[in-house]
Amino acid sequence: MALRARGWRPPPPPLLLLLLWVTGQAAPVAGLGLGSDTELQIERRFVPDECPRTVRSGDFVRYHYVGTFPDGQKFDSSYDRDSTFNVFVGKGQLIAGMDQALVGMCVNERRFVKIPPKLAYGSEGVSGVIPPNSVLHFDVLLMDIWNSEDQVQIHTYFKPPSCPRTIQVSDFVRYHYNGTFLDGTLFDSSHNRMKTYDTYVGIGWLIPGMDKGLLGMCVGEKRIITIPPFLAYGEDGDGKDIPGQASLVFDVALLDLHNPKDGISIENKVVPENCERRSQSGDFLRYHYNGTLLDGTFFDSSYSRNRTFDTYIGQGYVIAGMDEGLLGVCIGEKRRIVVPPHLAYGEEGRGNIPGSAVLVFDIHVIDFHNPSDSISITSHYKPPDCSVLSKKGDYLKYHYNASLLDGTLLDSTWNLGKTYNIVLGSGQVVLGMDMGLREMCVGEKRTVIIPPHLGYGEAGVDGEVPGSAVLVFDIELLELVAGLPEGYMFIWNGEVSANLFEEIDKDGNGEVLLEEFSEYIHAQVASGKGKLAPGFDADLIVKNMFTNQDRNGDGKVTAEEFKLKDQEAKHDEL
Repeated sequence: MALRARGWRPPPPPLLLLLLWVTGQAAPVAGLGLGSDTELQIERRFVPDECPRTVRSGDFVRYHYVGTFPDGQKFDSSYDRDSTFNVFVGKGQLIAGMDQALVGMCVNERRFVKIPPKLAYGSEGVSGVIPPNSVLHFDVLLMDIWNSEDQVQIHTYFKPPSCPRTIQVSDFVRYHYNGTFLDGTLFDSSHNRMKTYDTYVGIGWLIPGMDKGLLGMCVGEKRIITIPPFLAYGEDGDGKDIPGQASLVFDVALLDLHNPKDGISIENKVVPENCERRSQSGDFLRYHYNGTLLDGTFFDSSYSRNRTFDTYIGQGYVIAGMDEGLLGVCIGEKRRIVVPPHLAYGEEGRGNIPGSAVLVFDIHVIDFHNPSDSISITSHYKPPDCSVLSKKGDYLKYHYNASLLDGTLLDSTWNLGKTYNIVLGSGQVVLGMDMGLREMCVGEKRTVIIPPHLGYGEAGVDGEVPGSAVLVFDIELLELVAGLPEGYMFIWNGEVSANLFEEIDKDGNGEVLLEEFSEYIHAQVASGKGKLAPGFDADLIVKNMFTNQDRNGDGKVTAEEFKLKDQEAKHDEL
């Protein structure tokens, strides 16, 4: 409820009360009698199991009644007016018998009261309503009781084990409540609307009793707040659901709490011992998270999608609180980031995130990199003789384990039982791996860390390598076959014959076919006079060499077409 309580005015004096009674607009008392007609008699027909408080002289009460004569004839009823009778007890505002009969009653108690004439309207009666010397019977049901000295009453029936913060003045809260009168009648419920009540505390947005009753609550706490009418809606009620002079009972569960001045809060859960680098603005992060509200209500999780959340940080790609909360993390770190709504989704919320909600993210950083990063190489072992280093064009055989930065194994040649073989610089591996294998000697062991823009990029490899993943390769080089000079696929190891064409053209018909050419080149390689580029299909190289010589494309090479490529003395290619 968000309206301010209004002040209450003192009840009418006895004479006015009597006039109201005569005109049928109000009703004073109640009484019972089965025995003597000269004494007040009370029969307690229903007493509730719980009775924390009973009527005392000076209390203000609201009650329903039916007034009858001994013969059962009704002379008045509050039920007919659909309004309780509201009055102070023991201050002369009621007939003497009712002043006495109400004392000691509990809320929800029902009494049958017999009031003799001397404690009612005596020998005069009330003209046209109550004859002189009438015994009056009242069937009374007490609905409400309070005293002008009452304060807000708070009963906490659940408090969470952890309570890092409680409601203070000017905080913004989100809570659920059931609102009832003292007799248990429900007048309002946020649960029925399926929406929390969201408001500031202590700045006049609430009735005074709620402003006071909410202070000191923890998120997750449940309490019952009982508010007297002068700290609620006063004498006039709210004009709709709450009658005048009604005490209110709110059963409150606090779901959320923040202050507009709050920043994010960070709780480190797990920080790796080795943290060579912490994230900075402009880095690209891959992380898992669970997202909940402050009361633990789940709203999202990257784990449920089986995919990390991947984003740049510090550049507005995520909500402001996460942009800040992801700075300074280590790879492998787990932390909790609590984000107030003004740094999250604000008053409007988003999707299944309600407006003005504080968000809690439990994150696990899988990896991060910067677009300006290059590869990182760490050599763990080099053999004593490490003079021959790998270069572009060399044919390499090596073992590797490939993993993500969090240690997740992606692939292993050791598990497959065979080496991985490539020609360095030929585009057979990702660029970062090609760079990481340079200047390596046989027997060396090294770790190569490859950022995604030098690995498999944003797309990754479906089912194998996640998108934007940093890769870790543990490598051991087992064999190196020196490649040919750049631009060559075949070289001579000695002097080139002056009659090379004639040697190839064995039948002397002036034309060389592919079969003749291929047989000759393979023979030179077998004898050690020539060398093909290692790591490629030898037949395909020879075929390409023949095609280069077959300049008119007729499937045969003539002496006029046949030429050598001049480079170095011993490095001529056909």
